[in-house]
Amino acid sequence: SQFHIREISDVKCNDWADYLRGVTIELSQKYTLSYGLCGVIEGTLPIGGLSSSAAVSIVYLSALCKVNNINLSPIEMIMMAMGSENKYVGVSSGKLDQSCEVYSKKDHLLFLDTKDDSYELIPTAPTMKPYEIAIFFSGVERTLAGSKFNMRVDECKSAAYALMAYSGMEYGKFQETFFRDVPRSVYDEYKERLPENWRRRAEHWYTEQERVVAGAEAWRRGDIEEYGRLSFASGNSSIYNWETGSPELKKLYDIMTQTDGIYGGRFSGAGFKGCCMALIDPAYREQINEKVTREYLKAFPELEGKYSSYFCQSADGVMYL
Repeated sequence: SQFHIREISDVKCNDWADYLRGVTIELSQKYTLSYGLCGVIEGTLPIGGLSSSAAVSIVYLSALCKVNNINLSPIEMIMMAMGSENKYVGVSSGKLDQSCEVYSKKDHLLFLDTKDDSYELIPTAPTMKPYEIAIFFSGVERTLAGSKFNMRVDECKSAAYALMAYSGMEYGKFQETFFRDVPRSVYDEYKERLPENWRRRAEHWYTEQERVVAGAEAWRRGDIEEYGRLSFASGNSSIYNWETGSPELKKLYDIMTQTDGIYGGRFSGAGFKGCCMALIDPAYREQINEKVTREYLKAFPELEGKYSSYFCQSADGVMYL
């Protein structure tokens, strides 16, 4: 794709360059852009379901800043990349993916609070058992634009508004905070009044927050088995409470839960096609690869040649490159 940095159409083209167009608009609203660039994106991992849009946006934004001698703070970079996705592409995503692309550090767990943008990088404990990251690409590319992702966000907001109304809480600045200002006790008291789908969205939200805190503590003490269990529980809640996940990714998830050597895992992101990810014991790598591949292609033989698997390590984000 090709576009001029100062002549970007308000109408998106529904291609990957939309993320870049959106980032350019976000940057140009605050800084003067004098130079454009030509670039090639190359990688070994599949596109879709691996924060691909955030990765492409962040690396392009970094390059555009470099050629224009612009120095962005980490949070500026994150917010501009998120703004591109929200305003131009039309996906009601948060800033988790972008924050991971910027803040993450090799062999550390990123523990992030998106309410105040505070974060901690928790190092891998010396006592932790060996692990690798496994990526199982379903063979079906993921897109959030046009999926049910935005609907789930709206349902979550609706549940939060309803809980505030039932409890008599004032709205205040709630539009920006979702459930973060609605105590768990309010949900427990009034959840039975919520429509079933709203209740499930709220259940996922509250329990996911609890799993994040528990997961950080498990990682801190080197308990990868507990961290993996929480990861599997997150995947289960995403399927049954958040009600996302394509048939392909649900099948991959089910296979992973029944495979020796996998500590835990879930589908990546919202689960509308794309990838499943897992933490595995490297000693079981070959057995895991063989079983997951065999069982998945037995269920979806038409994806032979499209499905793929990868094994990798963690890496540094933009801040540490």
